[in-house]
Amino acid sequence: MHPLQQMIAARENGSPLGICSVCSANEFVLAAGMDRAKKWGVPLLVEATANQVNQFGGYTGMHPEDFVRFVRALAEKEGFPQERLILGGDHLGPLTWKDEPAESAMEKARELVRQYVLAGYQKIHLDTSMRLGDDDPDAPLCETLCAERGAALAAACERAYDELLQRDKNAPCPVYVIGSEVPVPGGVKGEDEGLRVTSPEAFERTLRLFCEEFGKAGAARAAKQIIAVVVQPGVEFGSQDIHAYRPAEARELCARLAAHPGVVFEGHSTDYQTPESLQEMVRDGIAILKVGPALTFALREGLFALSQIERELMDTGRADFPAALEQAMLECPKNWQGYYGGTPSEQAFLRKYSLSDRCRYYLGEEKVAAATGKLLQNLREREIPLPLFSQYLPRQYTAVRAGTLPNEPRALLIDAVGRVLDEYYGACGTWTRCPYV
Repeated sequence: MHPLQQMIAARENGSPLGICSVCSANEFVLAAGMDRAKKWGVPLLVEATANQVNQFGGYTGMHPEDFVRFVRALAEKEGFPQERLILGGDHLGPLTWKDEPAESAMEKARELVRQYVLAGYQKIHLDTSMRLGDDDPDAPLCETLCAERGAALAAACERAYDELLQRDKNAPCPVYVIGSEVPVPGGVKGEDEGLRVTSPEAFERTLRLFCEEFGKAGAARAAKQIIAVVVQPGVEFGSQDIHAYRPAEARELCARLAAHPGVVFEGHSTDYQTPESLQEMVRDGIAILKVGPALTFALREGLFALSQIERELMDTGRADFPAALEQAMLECPKNWQGYYGGTPSEQAFLRKYSLSDRCRYYLGEEKVAAATGKLLQNLREREIPLPLFSQYLPRQYTAVRAGTLPNEPRALLIDAVGRVLDEYYGACGTWTRCPYV
């Protein structure tokens, strides 16, 4: 049984477990995930999105197998047990090619999922919730069509898994996440886009339609491996606002899970929810909590804080990370322009501080990465004085004083991200009675 299926079985036996899904390709974020997963004694679920990692390289420049090597090499470096690592694919489908005609977009999507399965990703989120180039732009997207397209991708996954078994007879069967009410990756573009909790009827209709279409497409095995449905439980975030989870609004929806053993809800855009809200979500059956922008937001906060310390300590030779990031965003605005409106000064503010954190797309850029490296090296060469810790990194100051965190810039960044992850792992319960290894 897959570890995620074990988690669900444990839930059904009275242990309200959940799992945090770290949706990032950033080395600092992943290192923080490994550090905190070791601390909490839980598996680490890492998911790459289709626009980050695909057969054409994505914005990271990595193909699916490249990302697997990258994460496993980092796990080796960080001393994280490989057997506790679960890799998943997020928003796998035609999203990246949604402006193309359906035939070509779906052909690329089938190849995308094929490469993910062959590379060993065990959790596959099939996302066919978007209109494609020749769909009627004025008509609602038909749920049956979404399910048919999802089934075509599931069939491609199953063929790839059969191919994988020829190489490795012990390769675990992938598990699937489905849904047609899928929030856009990375948060909404506007401050109010009519957030509505998924109705119980819509959830059950989606599950029924996808299972039926999986069977028609020759993917009956995949239908039995569906572990979660993406729903909108009432959480979202924009550039400067957060929609908090309200259990009462999702009560009827969550109550329907009792009729569908082996299935939980997957919550997207859970970034910036309070620890209490995360605990309530896991309790209510939203057992897979996906988080991404909140983690790189915390990383950016840490980098800005270290840059302020650098400015206090150095007159010349500074890395000036904020300036390098701003320059990169201005030189290539395609990743933020459609999200940040307003005056030039308002856009400048959002480029730095927006909760949707579009600056995450630029952290791997050569000049930005070089500035990060120089910043860390500058601060390794001079010990950060305690008063500057207290001023710019007050949470890390306490840990450094206590001797539980080294006065070392990379460790400080990992801790900044790790404190966000602590809230997720704390909400997901104790896995000691779930034999995932």
